[in-house]
Amino acid sequence: MNQRSIAILDFGSQLTKVIARRVRECNVHSRIYAFDVSAETLRADGIIGVIFSGGPSSVKAKGSPRPQSEIFEMGLPILGICYGVQLMGEMLGGQVASSQHREYGHGMLSFRPKKSELLHGLKSPLRVWNSHGDKVTRLPKGFHAVAGTENSNNAVVEDTRRRFYGIQFHPEVAHSERGLEIIKNFLFRICKCKPNWVMGDYVQTAIEDIRNKVGDSHVILGLSGGVDSSVAAALIQKAIGKQLTCVFVDNGLLRLGERQQVEKMFRGKFKVDLRVVDASAIFLKKLKGVRDPEKKRKIIGREFIAVFDRSVKDLAKKGKVEFLAQGTLYPDVIESISPGGGPAVTIKSHHNVGGLPKRMKLKLLEPLRELFKDEVRALGEALGLPKEMVWRHPFPGPGLAVRICGDITPERLEILRRADDIFINELRTSGNYSKVWQAFAVFLPVRSVGVMGDGRTYDNVCALRAVTSSDAMTADWARLPYDVLQRASTRIINEVKGINRVVYDVSSKPPATIEWE
Repeated sequence: MNQRSIAILDFGSQLTKVIARRVRECNVHSRIYAFDVSAETLRADGIIGVIFSGGPSSVKAKGSPRPQSEIFEMGLPILGICYGVQLMGEMLGGQVASSQHREYGHGMLSFRPKKSELLHGLKSPLRVWNSHGDKVTRLPKGFHAVAGTENSNNAVVEDTRRRFYGIQFHPEVAHSERGLEIIKNFLFRICKCKPNWVMGDYVQTAIEDIRNKVGDSHVILGLSGGVDSSVAAALIQKAIGKQLTCVFVDNGLLRLGERQQVEKMFRGKFKVDLRVVDASAIFLKKLKGVRDPEKKRKIIGREFIAVFDRSVKDLAKKGKVEFLAQGTLYPDVIESISPGGGPAVTIKSHHNVGGLPKRMKLKLLEPLRELFKDEVRALGEALGLPKEMVWRHPFPGPGLAVRICGDITPERLEILRRADDIFINELRTSGNYSKVWQAFAVFLPVRSVGVMGDGRTYDNVCALRAVTSSDAMTADWARLPYDVLQRASTRIINEVKGINRVVYDVSSKPPATIEWE
């Protein structure tokens, strides 16, 4: 893509992705690079401003990560945050020392009576969020302080001639008052960015990029029905039409009606060349008697690759297939960046068809690799995908296999499909579906005594699970209204033969995982 971008150099901060998100919230494109990225790479990528992230290291420590010195000679505006400002102080001739009183948590930022570009339009004092042990004690030549905190006289520093700026606190977090406005001042007043990172414009840019890359070649994509692969399929189809073939593998582990929904959407509305492979019998045969969840996952992964591989070979007989398309997102890309580790952006092994590119010798087409998850959802809406598909909850690659504890049988799969469908419908009807990150039913191989009508039953237990989260790294159990849980439980027991008891999972991640297996 040819956006004019802000580069964020990652020095190991847990907040690097947050900085990138804040910049994009201002409708400015951002890209994350390893801290030692070359000036040549930044020039080639159309970078118009640089942000140094924070980080856990001390600039006084031997071997602490540092940017290449040529970055300071590019003539670009630079903003150093926390560790970033300490780096600037150390590398540009100032002095950094360890604080006697480390600053963690809230602090009060007091302005100096000097004109400031970063603090333009703001009023003192501001409550800000600190997390540092070192501080700049002597400023490099050309810098002056425009604000301080209780523990640092140089909490905001500026060299307006070279357009170098530094902040000792974290403006990117919600705890810092008016932090987003400080970032906006850097973007718009200092870097002269234009707020043109909007999804409508991105669609046309992405289409042109796909056409230029693919030419007259053929592309194959493994369509799962999930958000990422669905948006990728819709975008590529809009760009190259019949040059795209999607393969949907029915492994017998799908949710109720999922295969039919995918066929209706992509064959009907988007006119995609969709090949549906019914491999359910093969998968269920391979999984018969397997109880260990890790073995289940490995079997499913191997079989998917084998089925997909056969589909590619069949297509190759009819014409040349040169590209494998995947729904890789930007968080998947930047997770591979680590301090001290090689190129600026490295693709991690995080693909829907893991291991295929090397075996099949296909070129990768990843049209979503510049986007975060919420941006992918916005792109899906811009492409005309229905909201219920764009905003659907995550679904695991192994499907219902990791939501059936113990043996996987056709009977258990049917029970779970119907119970899960009832639970999701009740969440949608009550307006709670969009309030949780993920929700589903689990089949437990536990039988309990019940009473239905005048008779005794001895049937299976169904567990309901709903969690709130922002990124699935941690999750908390959702406090669903009791009446919603009551309706779901009553309907499942009444309508799903084989279940006579429903329980609700109230464990968080950690220590539990979101999925049961």
